[in-house]
Amino acid sequence: MIIANLDVRGMSCSHCEHSVKTSVGSLPGVSSVQVELETGKVKVEYDPKKVELKVIKETIEDQGYDVIN
Repeated sequence: MIIANLDVRGMSCSHCEHSVKTSVGSLPGVSSVQVELETGKVKVEYDPKKVELKVIKETIEDQGYDVIN
């Protein structure tokens, strides 16, 4: 498992947190998603053999947020 710490802009409420957790959490190989609204951090634990980091970032961006790193 790999842990990715992403900086995400545009999240401001519990709905934002829920949409990121739900969409990323449904990807194959993702075992946990933690969202910190105050800091804009998203911590994702995933299996790189099942899902690429690029796909995780694209999934967050598809929800309407910007991934900085």
